[in-house]
Amino acid sequence: MNDEPILKLEHVTKAFPGVVALHDVSMAIQRGEVHILVGQNGAGKSSLVKLLTGIYFPDGGEMFFEGEPYAPKSTFDAFQKGIRVVHQEFNLLPYLSIAENIFLEKLPANHGFVDYGKLYRDAEEALKLVGFNIDPRTRVEMLGVAQMQLVEIAKAVFHNSKVLIMDEPTATLTSKEIQTLFGIIETLKRRGVTIIYISHRLQEIYEIGDRVTVLRNGEYVATEPLSSLTVNDLVKLMVGRDIGVAYPFDAEAALGETVLKVENLQVQGGKHPVSFSVRKGEILGISGLVGSGRTETVRALFGADRSAGGQIYLHGRQVQIRSPKDAVRHGLSLLTEDRKSQGVILDMNIAVNMTLADLAKVSKNGFLQQQTETNEANRLVEETGTKTPSVEQVVRNLSGGNQQKVVLGKWLFRDAEVLIFDEPTRGIDVGARYEIYLLLWKLARMGKAIVVVSSDLDELIGISHRMLIFSDGKITGELDRDAFDQEKILSYAYEEYIR
Repeated sequence: MNDEPILKLEHVTKAFPGVVALHDVSMAIQRGEVHILVGQNGAGKSSLVKLLTGIYFPDGGEMFFEGEPYAPKSTFDAFQKGIRVVHQEFNLLPYLSIAENIFLEKLPANHGFVDYGKLYRDAEEALKLVGFNIDPRTRVEMLGVAQMQLVEIAKAVFHNSKVLIMDEPTATLTSKEIQTLFGIIETLKRRGVTIIYISHRLQEIYEIGDRVTVLRNGEYVATEPLSSLTVNDLVKLMVGRDIGVAYPFDAEAALGETVLKVENLQVQGGKHPVSFSVRKGEILGISGLVGSGRTETVRALFGADRSAGGQIYLHGRQVQIRSPKDAVRHGLSLLTEDRKSQGVILDMNIAVNMTLADLAKVSKNGFLQQQTETNEANRLVEETGTKTPSVEQVVRNLSGGNQQKVVLGKWLFRDAEVLIFDEPTRGIDVGARYEIYLLLWKLARMGKAIVVVSSDLDELIGISHRMLIFSDGKITGELDRDAFDQEKILSYAYEEYIR
């Protein structure tokens, strides 16, 4: 490995109104290594990536790339120099094809026109690199979240990057897809490509990482070989303390009457009707592979997608839910897996986002009462533990974990009876995850009925009273907590695929 760092930061600072994102950060990344970057939400990881890719400009300090001063004027400038990023939040154009998205910066041309034959051939080659077998003519809007992630990775991998930044690349991938990705990373490393890898899944980083840099509260903490640190060592560096039990669970909590009962709910285009129930104070976990029908089921229940039949009962009374408006009116809420596009309004402040679901509570005679809105938002910020200098802070400037708390605050303000969480801790660090789990348990003790859809099996085992397992659109297993077993759950998850 070349001793000269490919990237070097010296005393870099970046600040926003009320928030110092990075303070006096100095670090170096070696050529051809897989360098892990970790820290809690708000630690400064995303800001650092945006500085490296020309989205932000530092307020102080210097950056160096291949020994030369580095100050990209735009993302395209960074791309031209050889630095590319696979974002946690996708940068794909939904109405264009997969092929057009992959080669948008440099479409193959023939006599001034796009050479679609070459475009589709090259796109097929790029998709093969990530093990994604799909027609490259498919429009991105037709893809699921995990599939979009694979397109993002293919887009970054196919272009000859010197430095490839991966921000939570495995957040929505299956175990098989993750292993394919790790194989790609190993191949790139052998070619001399430097990988900066950001992940909250601490166990997986030990499979691929060489060294790790820890940030905390916008400041540099340490850079160490991963081989010299245990997971517990890493967590302590990240949070500055021992967080204790990973998953809070109150075995003594009493469950009440059935709040929600679903009978023969038929998802549009689905093969099987689905039936289940949730009790007062219960956390019901829903597991299954990506594409197993988990998300489709809860979206149909909430009226976000049309159902093809079935009955929904609340406290024994049948209700009609044809739209999210109907669902909210009947006391249901849905925290979607894609919070940035479906959960919050990024360019509005916390106060507006938290009170938007029930404006009548902060209005009088049809007029918004701004002071009432501010007071309620301050209460919700305290209740959810949202870290912000003020409720006037624009949501876009919050970390992922705090954005999720804003979404939760919105539904707390609405006083929903049934809360459905789809991937509630996706892209959220270990410390913020624990805070989300505590909030879930607080809600359960308040008598809320809670449904949690998650790709993280350890998470579901840790927090759920009961678990449903989906496979190919069908519930193939139902387990009470005392019967939870990873092998058994996975056998149910794969049941419809191995027959």
